[in-house]
Amino acid sequence: MFDLNPLFEFSRANCIAICAFLVPANLLCTLQTIVFTGLRRPQAQVRQAALLACIPALVMILHVFTWWAIGVVMAPTYILLCLGSTCIGINVWAITAPPSMVRYLKVLSTIAVTWLS
Repeated sequence: MFDLNPLFEFSRANCIAICAFLVPANLLCTLQTIVFTGLRRPQAQVRQAALLACIPALVMILHVFTWWAIGVVMAPTYILLCLGSTCIGINVWAITAPPSMVRYLKVLSTIAVTWLS
């Protein structure tokens, strides 16, 4: 039988380092997917970027679950879960419906240009 306790202990013992890597990795990888979609890169590149960006998001969610397994339920666990889930949602959106994401990005850019001028 495969024992996951050492992996869970490693996750909890190195929480600060893990989160210090995973939070920027999630944000940057998901931003790359958004940029590729907005620039209308080939769907194969968008799919590859999105699938790659889902890896740190899934690791973050699993990291949060290791804390919940021992009963630690605090604001940071919910914040990290929301970050990971949002990143997965954006990446799935980029894979399944890139035209709607491009339309949304156009609207956002129009609003930003209007607001800044």
